[in-house]
Amino acid sequence: MKKYLILLFSSLFISSLSYSQLEKIIVEKYYVTDSDDITDTTGGKIELGAVTYRIYVDMKKGSKLKSIFGDVNHKIRFSSTSNFYNKLDGQTFAKDFIKGRYGEGIVALDSWLTLGQTTKKQGAKTYFGTPKTLDNDGSFIGGANNDGGSKLIASGLLKNKISEIGIPLTDADGMDTMVQLPTGWNDYGIKNAVTGADSTIFGPLVPGKLFSSNLFKLSNSGVEGVVKEENQVLVAQLTTKGELSFNLNLEIEENVDGISKIVKYVSTDSVLLAGEIYSSLLKYPFECGCLNPDYLEFKSIYACNRESDCKTPIVYGCTDTMACNFDPKANLMIHNLCCYPGACNDRDIAEVCPQLKGEAFEFKISPNPSNTDIYVHGIVGDLSEVEFKLYDYYGVEVYAKTISVKDQKFSNQFDISSLVNGLYISRI
Repeated sequence: MKKYLILLFSSLFISSLSYSQLEKIIVEKYYVTDSDDITDTTGGKIELGAVTYRIYVDMKKGSKLKSIFGDVNHKIRFSSTSNFYNKLDGQTFAKDFIKGRYGEGIVALDSWLTLGQTTKKQGAKTYFGTPKTLDNDGSFIGGANNDGGSKLIASGLLKNKISEIGIPLTDADGMDTMVQLPTGWNDYGIKNAVTGADSTIFGPLVPGKLFSSNLFKLSNSGVEGVVKEENQVLVAQLTTKGELSFNLNLEIEENVDGISKIVKYVSTDSVLLAGEIYSSLLKYPFECGCLNPDYLEFKSIYACNRESDCKTPIVYGCTDTMACNFDPKANLMIHNLCCYPGACNDRDIAEVCPQLKGEAFEFKISPNPSNTDIYVHGIVGDLSEVEFKLYDYYGVEVYAKTISVKDQKFSNQFDISSLVNGLYISRI
């Protein structure tokens, strides 16, 4: 007797995902202002407890970030429940800072955008953003490196050491040098094309809680992370006391066998054009949920795992109550598992449903309806002759055949073409 083995793999039920160069988005809590920091009023006041966030794009090794953008189908957005902080003499783009300015008061907390680069080139050095946990060249920001702000505090500013910011700025400033520099910087959608003025949340002219645009782009020739293996590229620094949220859209370049390919990763999926991939990672706060495919609550779109949301373990089986192997404990239907008399997917029904070997008797007629031949399939507990009869709507017997059963399973063909159209009742 042949035996059939059915293998079930959770991965069969996971939505197929395209290869992605985008691995994650990192939101680093870079700094929190203390009572000394708020004494600096040069270029505008900052609130006590204001948080400076840094946003990093984490890519596969070898990939390059080409741009952040907002277009007609995919809005770019940075928002807070409180105003963003901007120095009156700060910068919209971090690449325009000279290194020395980071020692002035709280200039280092200015809100800006970038593609990796955090200073202008000075001599042989240009600095780029990197998470503080990956920064091992010390710091030129805060404490003894700071001028003390407008109150000339002798111990300097930006020296808060609270645990929620991790490494203090006085130990690691989240900046390091790189030899290969991006070129071809371009931008539109923020600064006035004529005056160069910036009235968005990245400029000092108008305090604001929101930047949202369907016509924005900051681009360059492409940039990798300071630590090549990690490949984490800084794209924004935002300081606010409110709750932060954002939508990002990215262009990432991959080089495969010398062939360059640019893919757009977007934070909304209402419209997806050729070359665009939706990623839930690009919307913050991240949507968290069950990422364990062994649970019914699993969804691959979640950006982060919340184990408490995984509540119902998957039990595969046949959930059709008409099948002889109906499993009341199953919660995920596998149609090919279901077994019926005459339709058991090439398996031995007596083996799949051993309960039918007893006194039980089941049969199935197919096709139904039919106007030519019908097939009667059945399984019996005892070997004997079986009578098959059809009755018309009034209970009059119109057809009868005897089936000689030589095995527990039987299948017989009968010609009913001589019967008039109508409804008939079968009896075994």
